[in-house]
Amino acid sequence: MQPLRIVPEDLAPGDERARELDWSRLRVQAVHDPRDPLFARIYDRLWQEFGARGEMEQREVIRDRLAWDPRTLVHGHALRYELIAVLAGDQLVGLRDHTAIVPPSAGPGAPTRVLVHLSHVIVEPALRGGGLSAWLRALPLQTARACAAAAGRRCDAITLVGEMEHPNDSSPDGSPDVLARLRSYARAGFRKPDPLLVHYHQPDFRPSAEIDASSPQPVPLLLALRRVGAEHERWVTVAELRELVTGIYTMFAVHQRPEHMAPLWAQLAAMPREGLIPLLPLLP
Repeated sequence: MQPLRIVPEDLAPGDERARELDWSRLRVQAVHDPRDPLFARIYDRLWQEFGARGEMEQREVIRDRLAWDPRTLVHGHALRYELIAVLAGDQLVGLRDHTAIVPPSAGPGAPTRVLVHLSHVIVEPALRGGGLSAWLRALPLQTARACAAAAGRRCDAITLVGEMEHPNDSSPDGSPDVLARLRSYARAGFRKPDPLLVHYHQPDFRPSAEIDASSPQPVPLLLALRRVGAEHERWVTVAELRELVTGIYTMFAVHQRPEHMAPLWAQLAAMPREGLIPLLPLLP
């Protein structure tokens, strides 16, 4: 991996104001090795924010993900996981993690659509509102290109994929944060496949013993998509959407037991196999 660069052209159409962010006192660093001193700091901060809500994987899972090599395919998919830190001096002011996924080739001459699963992101209060969130959405495009290159594939198109809470399903205390996140991603050009037609769930991240004591409880979420360069399009084919969800579930299945993934694969199998799905605004 080459060092991350600040590439204004990678910003989403609605994030152009982020070009004004002053990087002179900031530096961005990618972490690919759990022996990197930043690894523990990033993971601990992510766990503090998301662990209690059951939205963060265990440390051992993240260590294993960092070892993924795009040259070693997982059910035909190339995977690269990455942690990103933005520092002001030695202070951690922004961080995120994500996975680039290159699906199996659809055949000679078929375009390669690389997707990036955007897992978690934090911008500390001192840097909020200045454009850093927009950059933390744009930097993963470099991971997508690097993953495709390492796998010996082209990168013809990139889709950034976020998993968002349904605003009407969140708790009253959590609603302001959920709505703020949806508004931010909506301004950036993210849209959702019609949730009445596409039912999406994240796996149950509880420890296996807890799942076995009850049953898998997948988390209902909506998909937020930025189809880079095609943000103006208002439809997505079912084939593209199935390819995208297959890639995400293949990533999750590396560390989830098959019986715990079974409800998610069954839901994917029930999705229509042809046609178009409307891409709707994240908020009305």
